[in-house]
Amino acid sequence: MSTIIPLLALGAIIVVLVAAVRSVSRADKARWPPYPLIDATEEEMARRAAELRDRLSREPFGEARAQALWRRLMSINDGEGLIAEFHRDFCGQGLIRRGDRVVLCDIFDGGGATGEMIAAWREETDFVTFFARQSDFSCSGWDIGEPVFFTEDAWYRNNQRLTARSIDRFVGGAAS
Repeated sequence: MSTIIPLLALGAIIVVLVAAVRSVSRADKARWPPYPLIDATEEEMARRAAELRDRLSREPFGEARAQALWRRLMSINDGEGLIAEFHRDFCGQGLIRRGDRVVLCDIFDGGGATGEMIAAWREETDFVTFFARQSDFSCSGWDIGEPVFFTEDAWYRNNQRLTARSIDRFVGGAAS
């Protein structure tokens, strides 16, 4: 009798292990990545980037939107601001309130870290004048005539940049 109980326990363990191994091996494993990989040439990637560039709005943000953005930024806590994307690593560009000024900088790790200051504004009139003339296109980094945002880096261009939509969402919603 003293050997039967350990044998039954061992049998139960084996049954559980076999069931676990079968369930793991039979499970439909999720495909990763969850999208089809493409093997595009550099020319194809450049064509796609140009197509996306050409879809960007060139309509200026306008004075009313820029003024609403400034006032919203100045009404929130120091260190908060317009951060369009929240995830690991590079999250694009954002506008952060730092004391009595607004800073344009790269955002990392959902706002947990920021890059070096790209530009800063202390006066509402300067900020509004600057952002009233901007557009999705100029903020994307494609516009060579806008040195604050322009970049020749294909990865950096139009990568989670400020847009009219992100501004409107921020101005109308809670602080990010």
